[in-house]
Amino acid sequence: MLAGAGVASRREIEEWIRAARITVDGKPATLGQRVSGRERISIDGKPVAALRRPAARARTLIYHKPSGEICSRHDPEQRPTVFERLPPVQGGRWVSVGRLDFTTSGLLLLTTDGALAHALMHPSSGLEREYMVRILGAVDEATLQRLRDGLQLEDGPARFDVLEAAGGGETNRWFRVLVKEGRNRLVRRLWEAAGCQVSRLIRVRYGPVVLPRDLRTGRHRLLEGEGLQALYAAAGLAGSDAQGPAYWQSKVPPVTPRLAGPSRKR
Repeated sequence: MLAGAGVASRREIEEWIRAARITVDGKPATLGQRVSGRERISIDGKPVAALRRPAARARTLIYHKPSGEICSRHDPEQRPTVFERLPPVQGGRWVSVGRLDFTTSGLLLLTTDGALAHALMHPSSGLEREYMVRILGAVDEATLQRLRDGLQLEDGPARFDVLEAAGGGETNRWFRVLVKEGRNRLVRRLWEAAGCQVSRLIRVRYGPVVLPRDLRTGRHRLLEGEGLQALYAAAGLAGSDAQGPAYWQSKVPPVTPRLAGPSRKR
C-alpha cells in the first residue's frame, strides 16, 4: 500500500519496517502485514499524508541521465542527483526503476507507481537492458566469446545475452550489449573481468522503452499512451488507461552514439 502510494520503494519500506519506523494503529508494523486502508499508518510517528488523499493518477517519466549525476536522493559528497531535475509530485514521490552509476548515462525510468517499479526491477521479470559500450583499445574475438559464454564475478556467474560490434576507430571500439539482470554495475564489471577498459557506457533501452533520439541529456519526458501500456504489460500488471503520444516503439533500433567528430556542448 505504501509503495503504491509513492511513499518509497518496497525495498526501502521493508527496511523501515525492520527498523520499527512504521506503525499501524500505534503498533509496530511487521513484514507481510495486511492492511485494509482504514488503519492509521505512521512513519517515525508522523501519519502518512499520501494515504489520506484521493489516489492520484500514477505518472512515469523517461529521463536521459547525464554522466555526473547519482540516482540516490541524498549524497554525503554533495554530488548532483537525478531527482533535482524532476517535476514535483503531489502526495507521492518519484521512485527510480533501478539505477545507473555516477559515470553512466542514458535511459532511466522513474515512476510514482511503487508497484510498477517493484515489478520492473524484480529478477523474475527478466526484462532486457540494452547498452552501448565504448571500449578503449582493441578487443579480440576470443575475449568477446568469453563474455558471451560467461565469466565468474564476485556475486556469481554472468554473461552478455547479446554482444555485437557497433563500429568505432582504432583507439575506441563501440559494442551493443544486452543483459537481463539488474545487478549493480553488471555491464562494467563483466568488461573489467575480461580485462577491458570501459570509457563510456550508455543505456539505450529498458524492456520495451527505448531512449528517444530527440531527448537531450538532463531532460525528461512523460511516458504515455501505447508506451505506458507496453511497460505495464512487460511488468505483468494491468495496463494503464493513459492517453497521449507514445514514446515507445517496437523494433526500433537503439540510440547510436556519435562515433566520430568533435563532441558538442549541450
